[in-house]
Amino acid sequence: MEYQIKFIPQGRTLKVRPGTSVLRAAREARVFISTRCDGHAGCLMCKVEVEPEHESALTPPSDAELRKLGPLLDQGIRLACQAQICGSAEVRLPEDPLKAAIRKQLERQKENDDLW
Repeated sequence: MEYQIKFIPQGRTLKVRPGTSVLRAAREARVFISTRCDGHAGCLMCKVEVEPEHESALTPPSDAELRKLGPLLDQGIRLACQAQICGSAEVRLPEDPLKAAIRKQLERQKENDDLW
């Protein structure tokens, strides 16, 4: 049996076996997710967002996720290194902080240019 996982906004989809971590699936799909701890829930860099309708397609949060993420779990945030696939799902990768800052600066600049 295989399940399908889709990475948003990249739009990449991959079929994986049950029990595959989201991080491993991302690597197989050539979707980059930052990590320093090599998948041991130590760095918290591999956060992904899961919409409520897809929560059941991932295993329940591990003890490490419960300790590390706390209330972020209620917002659909999971650690890609800990969440394992047990159904077809979509996960969203948050925007890179540097790219987000640049995008916001460009938007402000465009707004200012539009005023003139």
